[in-house]
Amino acid sequence: MPSPESMQIRSYLLSRKTAPRSPLSLAEQRVAFESFIENVVGHPLPLLEGTRIESVDVSGVPAAWISPPEADAERMMLYLHGGNYMLGSLTSHRDLVTRLAAAAGMRSLFIEYRRAPEHVFPAALDDALTAYRWLLANGTRPEHLVLAGDSAGGGLILALLQVMREKDVPMPAGAALLSPWTDLVGTVESRTTRDATDPTFTGKAINALASFYAGTEDLHHPLISPIYADLRGFPPLRIDVGQDEVFLDDSLQVADHARAAQVPVELTVWEGMWHVFQNFSSVLPEGQQSLEQMGTFLRHQTRSSE
Repeated sequence: MPSPESMQIRSYLLSRKTAPRSPLSLAEQRVAFESFIENVVGHPLPLLEGTRIESVDVSGVPAAWISPPEADAERMMLYLHGGNYMLGSLTSHRDLVTRLAAAAGMRSLFIEYRRAPEHVFPAALDDALTAYRWLLANGTRPEHLVLAGDSAGGGLILALLQVMREKDVPMPAGAALLSPWTDLVGTVESRTTRDATDPTFTGKAINALASFYAGTEDLHHPLISPIYADLRGFPPLRIDVGQDEVFLDDSLQVADHARAAQVPVELTVWEGMWHVFQNFSSVLPEGQQSLEQMGTFLRHQTRSSE
């Protein structure tokens, strides 16, 4: 049964989804996205006690080190944020990344990749690969390194793994995907079958955003829509998705494809949950449980040299 907290948040999200609103410019949307979670929960989100955040330039890509207390010195997570490739930043996802890093017991490198429509495909992917190579060049061993990302960031991770395989870059130990956006063509059934139950998005609205990232490229390109990708050789995957979101089949089909490619995959469909519900983990029990389970998965994939 969904928690009382989830019912309260769902009610708020539904009221926003159905309320008439004046269109916002892209700049206004980005500003609103920065404080969206705080507006929903009703208060600023304090940094988890003992966490350190340090800005870092990753070969020209803005980034931050997020170091939870008692983090393992060797294990490392590279996090790619969501926001339909157009929104999201080091500010908007700070709480989510901090909580996942704490659950995994490892430091996280959290990057701010170039966003669409100013920078179309493959700019974000190029930045993600730059960050991964930077970690390797600075002494992180691939068996100690994991990837994580939500929504567009989850799709970007699947694209990054394809590129690493093609370029013979050492694969990470595993990857965790939170409601990944993998079908930018928009033909998965959940775009329509979950349209009424999704408290945040409509399938039509999501499908309309895809071309802003793809630019002139075909939306079927597997680096844009990883639902069409060959997943052979990928590391173990953990996928968490809400039962009620229009992105549901993006996760279900990728999990099926991973199994067919002999890739170990853990898939959890959370009853009554919506897109990237883990964003509300400061007040949402289901979000806390999901991050704890993901953190355990990521920690188990890495191996200590001790």
